[in-house]
Amino acid sequence: MGVVIIFALVALLAAYGAFTALKNKNLLGAFFAVGTLAVFGWFAIMTLIESGFPTGTH
Repeated sequence: MGVVIIFALVALLAAYGAFTALKNKNLLGAFFAVGTLAVFGWFAIMTLIESGFPTGTH
């Protein structure tokens, strides 16, 4: 389930972007970063719950 990893990475980058935007008092950037964090974070969590944690191939 590579999509869980991609969603989680996008959510982590959005969290960093939201923190940076809030630190620089960029409210529009913070709004979109928090929205992205909410959407991709939710997708990552729900995909992880529904499909399970990705396992390595041996």
